[in-house]
Amino acid sequence: MHTRRLSPIDRILAGLNNALRTVAAPSGAGARPNPAADIAAEPLESHEQLHAAGLMRVNHAGEVAAQALYQGHASFARNTDVEQQMQAAANEEFDHLAWCEQRLNELDAKPSKLSPLWYGGAFAIGAASSLIGDKWSLGFIAETENQVCEHLDRHLDDLPENDARSRAIVRQMRDEEAEHGKNAVTAGAAPLPEAIKRLMRMTARVMTTTAYRL
Repeated sequence: MHTRRLSPIDRILAGLNNALRTVAAPSGAGARPNPAADIAAEPLESHEQLHAAGLMRVNHAGEVAAQALYQGHASFARNTDVEQQMQAAANEEFDHLAWCEQRLNELDAKPSKLSPLWYGGAFAIGAASSLIGDKWSLGFIAETENQVCEHLDRHLDDLPENDARSRAIVRQMRDEEAEHGKNAVTAGAAPLPEAIKRLMRMTARVMTTTAYRL
């Protein structure tokens, strides 16, 4: 079936709608079931709950940035297949956002107060890399997802042992982020220079450190 390519105005309106539903409105239930839906909640000590909430706030902030990143890439993608791949990944990332928000609610915690900043910065980065060319845009996606998987693996090690609900969410997120990275490589991602990779890690460290508390 033929898929209509969005006009520049369509893309702008779609981007504004995505920004509003990501930052300004509750994410809702997500299109797919929460991976923690059938897992009983175990009681957590107060310090464990605060730590789990901080980690899930970081993950939620990461998903806010992921929405913006994919929307930024898709907005200026030259190839229709690449654009559709970005949109499909963004849809899965929105489920991640919803699951993290649900878990934050269960932990009596709020998302990062700096969500508009995370969204705006990530959208600008995604759009800029997309303007350079699809292979570099895909390379940025591949490296981002690689670093995100490393980050989520650390969270699986760091979450309280009895927080099975958070673990189930993070585990599925990690598996799907890895798939997004592989898809970007298959689609023709160009390897990024080491200096860019280091800068990406430094930027991610600032966001994760800040979002843990704010």
